[in-house]
Order: sequence, then C-alpha cells, then structure tokens
Amino acid sequence: MSERLIVWPVPAVLVWMAAWALFKLALGQGVALGLAMALATALGVAASLWGNSWWRRVLIAAGFPLSLALSLASLGVSGVPAWAWLVPLLLLLLVYPINAWRDAPLFPTPPDALDALPEYAPLHDGARVLDAGCGLGQGLEALNRAYPHVHLHGLEWSWPLRWMCALRCPWAEVRQGDIWKADWSCYDLVYLFQRPESMPRAWEKAAAELRPGAWLVSLEFEVAGHISSTQYQAPDGRMVWLYRAPLSALPGE
Repeated sequence: MSERLIVWPVPAVLVWMAAWALFKLALGQGVALGLAMALATALGVAASLWGNSWWRRVLIAAGFPLSLALSLASLGVSGVPAWAWLVPLLLLLLVYPINAWRDAPLFPTPPDALDALPEYAPLHDGARVLDAGCGLGQGLEALNRAYPHVHLHGLEWSWPLRWMCALRCPWAEVRQGDIWKADWSCYDLVYLFQRPESMPRAWEKAAAELRPGAWLVSLEFEVAGHISSTQYQAPDGRMVWLYRAPLSALPGE
C-alpha cells in the first residue's frame, strides 16, 4: 500500500469501519449487545498500535465506542450495560499502563537502523544487550541483525506488548517490568528509543549503573548538554547516539 493511501486519518477510518463491521456481524450472529460492543472495541484498541502518536492511538481506540454511544443516544436505544462503556478505557490501560505514559508510547525501530552499530560499539560473543522498552520487538529484531552473537534481553511494562514481543522474538529473553527500576549493571549495552524528555533520566540511570566500557545507545534523541562518545546517521536519516560508561552526572546535580 502506498504512503498516499495510509496517511492520517486513513488508518483511523479503516479501523472504525472494521470495528463497526465486526459489531454488525456479531449482532447478526445473535451475540448480546454488550459482548458485541466489547469485541468491536477490543479490535479498535488492538489496531490503535497502528497510530504513530498518543493522540492518534486514542482516537483510533475510542472512535467506535464514542460513535456507538452517539448513535444509541440519537436513536433512543437503551439496555447497554453500564460496565460496557468501561471496556475501551480498561483495554487502553491494559496496553498502555498509566505509569508508562511519560515514556515513549510505541516507537518502532526501523529494521536497518542499527546495522552499523557494531562498527562503533563492538561487543564480544555472549555480551548481554538490553532493549529497554521493547514494545512489539522491532528494536530487538534490529539488534539481532546487528549482533547475532550476543544475548538479547527485552523489558516492557505493558504485559500484552511483552507477550506479543516474546512471540515475535523467541530467541530473546523478554520480561515484563519497569525499565527505570530494572538493574542495568549486568548489561554491556542498553538500547533506548524513548522521548527527548526521558533522556536525562536515562543518562542518570546509566551513569549510576553501567559498568565501565558498557554502552548507552539512543535512536534519534541525544542527551541534551552532553557530548556523545560517537554517533552515526541511520539509513532513514535519524541519528544514533552512543555514550560509553563511565558517564558523569548531569551538570548541577
């Protein structure tokens, strides 16, 4: 499908149409109204991963239940159980827990973004590499392309994403957990694709925990106010920033 056909809001419209189609199909098969609504909403929440920003994911996920609520209200239809309207929120919170909202929502790593990484950060056989916030596993796949001889680990707070990532990357050890509470000291390289706002926190943690010679690698976002050990440009034009321990604390702290 060409880029012209998948520009926003085409993904949202397609998902909303699919959710309504599933809703109508379920009702036609005799499924109860509340269950049919839950199934269609679940489809919308799962497909919200298609969005490339928080507000787009929320719109994709909330489109069907909101349009259904307006439709039922305008038609004077009643009988929808009260709990049914909580389904969209619960499913969204399941995939994107509240305490993970200040981290990157779901930024997929391009497959070839890390191909040149071994030239700048060579690792020995059996080195331990962590993808902190591994999402659906694109970062782990890129790391596996770059370092086929290392032990790859993924850490993801959302357990549905962790489960899907583990299925996608059976050759990696994928765990559910908080990247900010996990111990980074056992890793030779920690990879991040977070937000600019998260990078000072990542720097602090790396400075406190990474052993000498270990690497902190960030796709696209550098640590403001700090000079990287080295950096390079990925094929899609994004920068890959590398910082080697020992790292100094942030200025003024």
